[in-house]
Amino acid sequence: MTAGSDAVQDLLPLVFAAPNEALTQAEAVLRRRPTPLHASVAHQVIGIWQRDFGDTRLALRHLRRARDWAARAGSADREADVLATLGVALVHSGRTRQGLDALGRGVRRGTGHTRARVLFRRAYAWWVLGHHKEALEDVRRAVPVLRHAGDVIWTARALTLRATVHLALGAVERAEADFASAEDLWAVTDQEHDKADAVESRGLAAFRSGDVPAALRLLDEAEERYAKLGTPTFMLSIRRCEVLMAAGLAAEALAEADTAIAELDSIGGQSTRKAELLLAAARAARQADDPATATARAELAVRLFAGQRRTWWEAQARLVLIGARHAAGKGSGKLVADAAAVAGTLAGLGAPAAPEAFLLAGRIALDLGRPADAEPYLAVAARSRHNGPPLARMTGWAAQALRARAAGSTRGVLEACRRGLDVLDDHRMTLGASELRARATAQGAELAALAQQAALRSGGPRRLLVWSERWRATALSAPPTRPPADPELLSHMTAYREIAARAEEARMEGRPVPALEREQRRLERAIRSRTLHMRGEAHGDDARFDAGRLLERLGDGVRLVELVVVDGRVQVLLCGQGRVRRFEAGLLAAAEAEAEHVQAGLRRLAHPGAQARLPVVEAAGRRLEELLLGPAAAHLGEGPVVIVPPGRLHRVPWALLPSLRERVVSVSPSASSWLRARETRPPRGGRKVLVRGPGLATGGAEVTRLAARYSGATVLEHGEASVPRVLAELDGAGLAHIAAHGTFRTDGPMFSSLRMADGPLIVHDFERLGRSPYRIILSCCDTARFATVGADELLGLVTALLPLGTAGVVACSAPVNDAAVVPLMLALHEGLAAGLPLPEALRDARAALPPDPLHRATGWAFTAFGAA
Repeated sequence: MTAGSDAVQDLLPLVFAAPNEALTQAEAVLRRRPTPLHASVAHQVIGIWQRDFGDTRLALRHLRRARDWAARAGSADREADVLATLGVALVHSGRTRQGLDALGRGVRRGTGHTRARVLFRRAYAWWVLGHHKEALEDVRRAVPVLRHAGDVIWTARALTLRATVHLALGAVERAEADFASAEDLWAVTDQEHDKADAVESRGLAAFRSGDVPAALRLLDEAEERYAKLGTPTFMLSIRRCEVLMAAGLAAEALAEADTAIAELDSIGGQSTRKAELLLAAARAARQADDPATATARAELAVRLFAGQRRTWWEAQARLVLIGARHAAGKGSGKLVADAAAVAGTLAGLGAPAAPEAFLLAGRIALDLGRPADAEPYLAVAARSRHNGPPLARMTGWAAQALRARAAGSTRGVLEACRRGLDVLDDHRMTLGASELRARATAQGAELAALAQQAALRSGGPRRLLVWSERWRATALSAPPTRPPADPELLSHMTAYREIAARAEEARMEGRPVPALEREQRRLERAIRSRTLHMRGEAHGDDARFDAGRLLERLGDGVRLVELVVVDGRVQVLLCGQGRVRRFEAGLLAAAEAEAEHVQAGLRRLAHPGAQARLPVVEAAGRRLEELLLGPAAAHLGEGPVVIVPPGRLHRVPWALLPSLRERVVSVSPSASSWLRARETRPPRGGRKVLVRGPGLATGGAEVTRLAARYSGATVLEHGEASVPRVLAELDGAGLAHIAAHGTFRTDGPMFSSLRMADGPLIVHDFERLGRSPYRIILSCCDTARFATVGADELLGLVTALLPLGTAGVVACSAPVNDAAVVPLMLALHEGLAAGLPLPEALRDARAALPPDPLHRATGWAFTAFGAA
């Protein structure tokens, strides 16, 4: 290409099709002493590249040169086009007045088709600034002219922008129509960057319509397209943060926003994007219960938006700032007034966040003991309960619940909470991944807490039980959507096992593994990404919890103890003999601290020579009983006991508590889960599967002995104990015993694993089973550890099995002595062979062990889950 060729004009569309190629060609044009017209085009291309992907200071320098060369060329339309590009760059750099002035000059200078393009870019600037009415007006004037001129590219851009403005105003259907029209136009062009932007916009539209899995899938697809073009993705990061927060992944959203901010600062990127990323980070930190970080990010965002004259955005940032200050314990009449002022501003701008702001003003006023002041704000917020996306309707129902509480109406509180949680139920079941279902429950934590407080005040233990069950272990109410027969996902999982196995081997040999660990993390991200894209297929358990049915199934002999935490204190609901009784126990925080002390003691007792710790651990068990059961311990009767603890108490070794040591004890995530397990039928044939993984200190000694006991069992060991073979045999088995090293991942509970011959068997693998074993025994460390997420949900190996057909599990919550595990497991299987259910067999197996501290600690570390 020569400097005088007509192809120079083609560089402008090329910068949005292949940005880096356009940059290279523009720089080549300038090295050849071009004409003023072509110099103007080349500088404009470089300015666009720097504005969108690089240093805004360099962008402004090149665009001013482009403007000067356009003036020398004597082309009014050329000058108008450059002024439009310069105006957008000035707005992005925070020089709002100068940017709007340049755009206004461009509109006046241009004619016809060129003027329509300038109008589009001014509309874009209005959108960036949050002036949506002005943006829609400029687009309305531009679109007919662009269509009449047959300008496919610019018409598609204008439709995409109009759709984005509609989304900002909450008009999802209008946005989807414009996105569809734009996509049809993009299909006939080669504008690859614009096409990637269109995919990103469709992801935003999917999110606004309530389809989180589709939003994540489309945003990931857009990121892949941008990566091929080698362009940064700051706007994509902002949008992904919003979706991640809606999915309950606030910590990930905060990390993404902070990473993008650092990258933007390193290249001197757009000031407007930095402000938006700071707002995203502040929102994520607020949701992640980090008010200090939320306050710091929001304060900086407010300053930047104010300097950029972006009233819409400034109001959004002020809303987050006020919420963070309230979460940090600050409350005053001024804070109420500030929240009300922000709410009024947002309502005047037509912002969908207005109800949230009115709710915040009302909540602060209530906390100050001013219900009369709160009522008008809550009344406005409550109007959103019937319309809009799920989270907006939940805001409305939360406001309605607070209004009812202030008015002293228990019935009104419970009705509002029920309606709000129904909305969230519908939303959760659109999510296919069990992780997302569990994390999404965080959105309903306030409603669940309000309902439990109202139920406790009303004095009815049965009502409190029903409301506790309404929002407990809901992620386990239906099996997760099966991962698709996706060749890429299966390939990633196979590669992950291989890399993890190589890394483990290298560590054992003392070799460095940073490269293997990086590849393992990359594969984990890829696997998780593919599973989060799954859309929900199950409809959950439509039958509401029935306390009468529970009491009927318990009969006179079994007691179910459901522990409910209301305002930080443990309430004990003792179910049995046809009634529900309530007892008040200790503080949850004290119980959590004591449980950690117990875990530390059990870890020490797993090693010979630590017998002096036994009295300390037993004393901690007595204190735990006082904190968790209180006076209810004296009313447990003589029969089996089912414990239903809150998620934060999942590490309690219940068999250590004095009143439970000699009993048949099982644990369940919820009373509903126990009922389902009790009513689950064992599979025909009752196949038995024994698995021995590599590297065990005892060589998995119990497996050899059990193989002799169960003559027809399938035994998988050595090379046969591979993940595909193990999964195939486990599917639909009656009893499975797995002796393998367990690893719990606090940073990624869905990658908690059992070590097989070819690498880790992870939670994601278990979710591929058609039906998990009816009974399964995991005779290894840490298999009963969980991550507590959402409102009161657990993620881990055991919780992956329960929704898939497993009625009973025995697993371990602490490190144990491998040699001491062998006699416990053999005794456990003796009980099973005699026809006992798992909880009773485990009780008898503990009693059969030697009385020394090592074996006693080993017995306490194992727990029976479920009812089989």
